[in-house]
Amino acid sequence: MSDLEELGFIEKTHTSSGRVPSEKGYRYYVDHLVSPQHLKASDVSTVRSVFAERIVELEQLVQKSAQILSDLTSLTSIVLGPKAVSHKLKQLQILPLTAQSAVAIIVTDTGHVESRTITLPSSIQPSDIEKMVNILNEKLIGVRITDLHDKMYKEVATLLKSHIQGYEQTMDILNDALKLNMNGKLVVGGKTNMFAQPEFHDLNKIRGLFNIIEHEQQFYKLLSPNEAGIHVKIGHENKLNEMVGCSLITASYSFGHEQLGTIAILGPTRMEYARVISLLTLLSSDMSQVLTNLYKE
Repeated sequence: MSDLEELGFIEKTHTSSGRVPSEKGYRYYVDHLVSPQHLKASDVSTVRSVFAERIVELEQLVQKSAQILSDLTSLTSIVLGPKAVSHKLKQLQILPLTAQSAVAIIVTDTGHVESRTITLPSSIQPSDIEKMVNILNEKLIGVRITDLHDKMYKEVATLLKSHIQGYEQTMDILNDALKLNMNGKLVVGGKTNMFAQPEFHDLNKIRGLFNIIEHEQQFYKLLSPNEAGIHVKIGHENKLNEMVGCSLITASYSFGHEQLGTIAILGPTRMEYARVISLLTLLSSDMSQVLTNLYKE
């Protein structure tokens, strides 16, 4: 034991405490001693139940996957959906609220929905809105979100000019309405599972972890898809003070050869690495296969 402590593989966190693995010890364990665990048939069945419901929208798959993963591990799961750059427009609706305002609802092929209130030009009539929506859906459905701006000015502008009064102002409003949040949607499952972990009984620790989950921008950096495979970041490797004492295990999922998003488990450094890695491997592989079959042209 003293040799392991001298080498930095175990440490005493408090003067009166026993020795526990250090970050270096966990790193060695994950890199050299962990091997894939044979999952129980019930675990495999539970994971695959996500895909047995014939869900046809990616965001539903993401939400269901996060919940299943947190239930199986009793840890916190985070699933990052694909960036809007990979989305295509599925439907656009504009619903009048008042004479000069309306709500625009944008739906993508992955099931992503965004809505925002827009101001209508004073020259526009209710009948113009219906014409405008028909033109937009006819020309823009199936177009990648990142290509909407060009498509609007190359094909839609001429048609709107022929049918809508004050079309220039209308074009500016529509362009703003169609600017979606490019970050993928972050779905968290089992957030309250943190309270069951002895390492997280410190309220300041819990508050810090909840804070970085709520402020999603920090997690986007941690979860942005890496190269394929499983990645384990332990403690300080996550480069956030709040993540000291935590491990983040991630796996990417893909559509064909295009990586779309990330599935992750967040928990204390003391966790069942072999089982979590096996569950993530199974879920990411199955999700990639389902998405490839679902969205292939």
